[in-house]
Amino acid sequence: MKKAGFAAVFFGIILGFFGQVLAQECPPFTVAVTFRYVPLPEEEIRSVSLRGTFNNWGEWPMEKQPDGSWALTVCLEPGEYQYKFYINGQWPKDMATARGGGPVDPEAHGYVDDGFGGQNAVRIVTLPVETFFAHHDPANPAFLCRADGRWVVRILVAPGFVEAITLVTDRGSWPMEKQLLWENGEMWRVSCDLPFGFSYRFHIRLLGGEEEWLPQERSTFLAPKEDPFPQLPWVGKTVGYQIFPDRFYNGDPTNDALALTTDEANFSPFAPAPILSAWDDPITPLHCCHQYFGGDLRGIMEKLDYLAELGVGLIYLNPIFSSGSAHGYDAHDLLEVAPRLGTKDELRALLDEAHARGMRVIFDFVPNHTGVGFWAFQDVVKRGPESPYWDWYFIHRWPFTPGDGTAYEGWWGLGSLPKLNTANPEVFGHLLQVALYWLDFGFDGMRIDVPNELVNAKEFFAHLRAEAKAKKPDCYIVGEIWQIAPEWVRGDLFDSLMNYALGRDILLRYAKGELSGEEALARLSRYYAAYGENVTAMGFNLVSSHDTSRMLSDLGGGDLNDTPSAEVLARFKLLVTLLYTQPGMPVIFQGEERGLLGQKGNFDAQRYPIPWDRLNSEVFAHFRKLAQWRAALPELTESKIRVFSAKGPVLAYFRGEGDRVVVVANNSSRPVPFPLPEGRWQVLESGAVLQKSTIVPPLHAWVLVREK
Repeated sequence: MKKAGFAAVFFGIILGFFGQVLAQECPPFTVAVTFRYVPLPEEEIRSVSLRGTFNNWGEWPMEKQPDGSWALTVCLEPGEYQYKFYINGQWPKDMATARGGGPVDPEAHGYVDDGFGGQNAVRIVTLPVETFFAHHDPANPAFLCRADGRWVVRILVAPGFVEAITLVTDRGSWPMEKQLLWENGEMWRVSCDLPFGFSYRFHIRLLGGEEEWLPQERSTFLAPKEDPFPQLPWVGKTVGYQIFPDRFYNGDPTNDALALTTDEANFSPFAPAPILSAWDDPITPLHCCHQYFGGDLRGIMEKLDYLAELGVGLIYLNPIFSSGSAHGYDAHDLLEVAPRLGTKDELRALLDEAHARGMRVIFDFVPNHTGVGFWAFQDVVKRGPESPYWDWYFIHRWPFTPGDGTAYEGWWGLGSLPKLNTANPEVFGHLLQVALYWLDFGFDGMRIDVPNELVNAKEFFAHLRAEAKAKKPDCYIVGEIWQIAPEWVRGDLFDSLMNYALGRDILLRYAKGELSGEEALARLSRYYAAYGENVTAMGFNLVSSHDTSRMLSDLGGGDLNDTPSAEVLARFKLLVTLLYTQPGMPVIFQGEERGLLGQKGNFDAQRYPIPWDRLNSEVFAHFRKLAQWRAALPELTESKIRVFSAKGPVLAYFRGEGDRVVVVANNSSRPVPFPLPEGRWQVLESGAVLQKSTIVPPLHAWVLVREK
């Protein structure tokens, strides 16, 4: 590129904060992307719309074209987006196979688990890199935030153009370093101990050092005078553990039978008759929802010392409130504890005992829908339009039979889960009351179920955050969003998302051998470029949960009672090492630390009760060791991650300020030679000291510490 051309292009970029003005009349720093659906010859198509992470899964109608296809062009910022075409008012289950056994959109760049047994399509949007661009937006925490008590400033540039960038402030200058790298971008970063309200600009030098350009006064940025999105420093320093109460541990058999008297079948003829099973009874078709095993709050309390041994500092409880199922997402009363699980006194004792051990506890909050036994819904069933709660739901006709999903709106059309009208001020107020009540009761935060499906999601969660943080500033608020979606973590809604996009879409796929080291490192770069470091430092990072297969099963280990191979166990340990060495908090679904198996497709077998008489001691020791490393090495719980290198099946990244810790992984079944960063490196696992280069063992991940 000619020097004059570079200066002119760059001036237009940095001045507007957003990068090069692109073609097709899209706003700056966005790209025109066309989505197209081509029907099969035998299909009669009445309507097609585009729904995805770019529009909060709302509905953008597509237009029929002269050739019979349906198309829509939209302007999107660079990033990775998940989507589906909504055809004739119906969701295709699997975007990879739903068009006559083939892809619904042949132009998709890939597919990921949609959380409901199907797959979403993926589009990766990139800027053209033939010309230079740069992007910095101080209103976005991905570019300016406070993490670990320091300012983190970042700028995104086109790859392959820049030799050096300096942050120039009214308090001094700091060299920036290349932090993240992928095929269409480089993220440069610096962390500084500066006061609030400092001013700054960027000094960029091209490769070769011949061209320098310094933005003038009107390209100077100003940091805020107070932190708009404070990091919760405790989150990234701990280990999380998810508990599905009915299947964790039975501490009080006397309350088991209460499950039968509160089950959905008592309120709906559409519900199957529930069953009460012994702890080791086989799975039945009712296992997901109406097969009860007797786990309870007292059982959790009896296992707190066990959790402490694993280094657990946060417990996430699946719904514990009065409900009509084993999973609890069909509430009957959000202000009462489910009798089958115990009493409020037992809950208070559990919270007290957890807090005494330094553990925090968050509850599962479900504001989008209730069960048919919910007190307000039952009043609608009995009184119809005369009920004061008629407008709490979306009723199509009355009278109706509870459970009939055609009579009212339900979550994903399910009659067992009538959808709440959160735009109704009374519903809005009641749900806020519920959340604040449980914070007052002693909980330390909440995980929010399907938040994107509320009719007024952004308005509701902005109010919830404001009131919750006013009551308990260090409470932790996590949204169940499966995709990369930074718009939910900008300081006004959630502290973190459930980061399946990290754990399942990147780490799991790499551990399975589906991604090379280069591909995994590029995906990690795109992921970490999307979020502020304050956000990733508070990350709720998981691979498996009650909604997915267990990790060993996902890696090819089989189902319940199978014996995973040595290769699968090695891949499992590699995966867990990667999870525990990301910024943020690793979250383990109950029993993973014992080496359990369970396929989601087998009536949610991943939720089968923990067999406490069986333990894979090698797996358990691995989890304990990783927790101990995190406690001993501050770098593993700091906010910074920086890519180092990748070669074939090997990937490597630095952790923490100063690049004193590096993680090196090999997902192949053969040893691979790999060059190391400068210095002498001690392998934590063995104590061996390495220098210059090494042979990375097959199916293994090392944590290396630089010797002083």
